[in-house]
Amino acid sequence: MQSYSLTDFLTTSALLNYQLCARHLNWNSVTMVILEGRPISETDQAILSQVFDYVRNVYGKMKRNLGPLSVLHPIRATALLCHASEKINLLDMMTCLLHDTFEDFKPAQFKDSDWINLDTAFQSFLLALPELDQRRLRAQLQWLTKEPSENYYHYIGHLLDQAGGRPEAVRVKLADRLDNTFDMRIDLQDPMEGVDFFEIAFQMVFSNTYKGYRPDKPHQPTVILNGAQRLYQLFKNILLLSLIRQKKATANDDIAQALFEALAQASMKEAQRIALHVFGYHDPDTTKFRKILMDTMAYSQTGGFDQVTPPNPESRLNGLLMTVFDQPEREARKAQLKALYDDKAFMIEVALAFVIIFMNFLNDSDYFIHGISAEGVRPEE
Repeated sequence: MQSYSLTDFLTTSALLNYQLCARHLNWNSVTMVILEGRPISETDQAILSQVFDYVRNVYGKMKRNLGPLSVLHPIRATALLCHASEKINLLDMMTCLLHDTFEDFKPAQFKDSDWINLDTAFQSFLLALPELDQRRLRAQLQWLTKEPSENYYHYIGHLLDQAGGRPEAVRVKLADRLDNTFDMRIDLQDPMEGVDFFEIAFQMVFSNTYKGYRPDKPHQPTVILNGAQRLYQLFKNILLLSLIRQKKATANDDIAQALFEALAQASMKEAQRIALHVFGYHDPDTTKFRKILMDTMAYSQTGGFDQVTPPNPESRLNGLLMTVFDQPEREARKAQLKALYDDKAFMIEVALAFVIIFMNFLNDSDYFIHGISAEGVRPEE
């Protein structure tokens, strides 16, 4: 499987951003980065260049939360998708480049003349495809569009039901979430570079002489996206991976399966970063961390992470997914995440819980969390 590390992602992101900032933008160079130098036909490159122009114009000067231009997201997600693919698939690339456009952009957001120009450009590259591919592209973009009335699990369930046995839209959704998971940090390199999370956990549990984890670098507060907000993004990954597993939506598709594993791995690593960051900078009490590790291990061994559990006072991990993260209303979610952020010991415990959950996805090809469905996050009867 292609290596998907945060450091590799940051390198690819920098290369693409460098190209996008060029005085004379060359889409052939962008394609070279996406495909890692693999050749593409002149016909396909011409169509891709039209799509690149379209997404650049439709996104305009919009920016991501961390600051880079928003158009970087679909281009980067397409690179992640292509890294998992041995063969170049033009329709997959186009779907990934356009995956947010139906959801994020409506005619009312543009001047009439600008929207007409954008629609003309869309129709131009659409008509360059065979008729069957035109229908598939439109259908896949519609499946990938979240309606305003849908919760996230409703949306994913609907997407998987519509996609049926066709994995293309699933591949794109996984690449989209993989990019969103990596795109929570604007570091120069992975803060976990050279750090072995599992060695630290082993030392903490089994060695009485271990002095604890102390980061080498000074603390640099992040005002844009804190640890609790990152954990919410990982919660969305848990929903996605559980629903995909229930529907067996990656079965018989090596690309979707590679992206599934990459997302589980990236999510597990991010949960590790959060746990060690909080322990190293905010709550470095070794005795407390050891107890959290032991309690979380015991909870896992009883099957607590195999299903959605109702809240009860025996453990704060009971009801975790329901009470802390499953908050459809934005203000209620913000309040819950603020409470989580203010409780550093609980943040460590939640991050450790997520490490275990994503490890389970990687260890067991049949694993998913029972109680997560397209209808919601509730304990099974």
